[in-house]
Amino acid sequence: MAPDIERQPADVIKRFQEVKLREALRYVAAHSTFYRRLFREHGVDPERVHRIEDLTAIPFTEKSDLQLYNEEFVCVPRTRIIDYITTSGTLGDPVTFAMTDADLDRLAYNEQISFACTGAGPGSVFQLMTTIDKRFMAGLAYFLGIRRLGAGIVRVGNGIPELQWDTIRRVQPDTIIVVPSFIPRIIDYAEAHGIDYRASSVRRAVCIGENLREQDFSLNLLGESIRRRWDIELFSTYASTEMATTFTECPCGCGGHHHPELIICELIGDDGLPVADDEAGELVVTTLGVEGMPLVRFKTGDLARFHREPCRCGRTTMRISPIIGRRNHMVKYKGTTLYPPAVFDVLDNTPYVENYVMEVSANEYGNDRIVIRVGLRERPAFDVVKELKDRFRARIRVAPEIAVSSPEEVRRINHPDISRKPVKFIDKRNRPQ
Repeated sequence: MAPDIERQPADVIKRFQEVKLREALRYVAAHSTFYRRLFREHGVDPERVHRIEDLTAIPFTEKSDLQLYNEEFVCVPRTRIIDYITTSGTLGDPVTFAMTDADLDRLAYNEQISFACTGAGPGSVFQLMTTIDKRFMAGLAYFLGIRRLGAGIVRVGNGIPELQWDTIRRVQPDTIIVVPSFIPRIIDYAEAHGIDYRASSVRRAVCIGENLREQDFSLNLLGESIRRRWDIELFSTYASTEMATTFTECPCGCGGHHHPELIICELIGDDGLPVADDEAGELVVTTLGVEGMPLVRFKTGDLARFHREPCRCGRTTMRISPIIGRRNHMVKYKGTTLYPPAVFDVLDNTPYVENYVMEVSANEYGNDRIVIRVGLRERPAFDVVKELKDRFRARIRVAPEIAVSSPEEVRRINHPDISRKPVKFIDKRNRPQ
């Protein structure tokens, strides 16, 4: 691997990536049944794709392709597969990813340099507040990366604030890996049980799965509420199983850093063509150095912006913005374009809301309808529906419908038996997810 590439001039990084791109295309042309067929059916000669700009000659890979032709993506014999993981897909069936020993080494390297980007290093101790089982790639990746970093790790898993604080007291970690909306819960537990969390060993939180920042990199409502209560460093990350790569902030807090040796990134518009600089688009990725199931021009469905000016940390790589939302999750409500993360941010920063789910459907006129179903920690004396609507109008200009349910009822929706992640968005508009 080549960590020094992240501090090279942009033209050097591009030439480096184009060498890696040609290697990746030769590999899939030789070993992937799916890509051999795709190239043949669309008249693509991978040997003529020399530059990143030439990628537009290759059709996109969709999530539905991974579901319908899953085994055709596997490039190695079964005897070389070390780990199997899955992720949910658009048709409801899980997509299996097969990883070789070299893929696990690549995954460890990815997390090693990502955690190093936050300032962690040998001697740091990480507390893992996410699962490492249930066919989940990230938990295993964190463990492998921290081990390669030369740091310590304690695998606690998600939930159970009492166990989290007992572990912090016993092991004295300086870094936690956590879904950020869980942090207020462990703060609440500490305050209720007389734990001086501000004097704890924790100095850094590597946050996964949820936005912490606005598009200008200022903290969003959730990030602000955490920092007001607990003065620790917050680091946003962005990753997915398909990418097998992580974008992690450095202490400058201005976007997740791209690792050029691991992935090629494009942003495309509705027309399928690259967007102009500074415009938002759908992230499309081509993995580099993956043996088991490499992907070429895979459409992630996530909308973001690229920032290409050098970072104050000295890295010259592209930085990715906070994720705006998923393309298929866009909601047009009362003339305003919304994405679920903006709605979640308001709810995550509302102290009397225990849990919630956002349901989108079509009304009798075919327009988008939003119902926010909330479970309350306790019933306040004021009009909850009115107060919540005022919060939404102040933040996102429109107020969705509010339905108050019991926390138990919402919890059953949030945590179906087969889901690894909380379900907070349900789309009933009969469109692909």
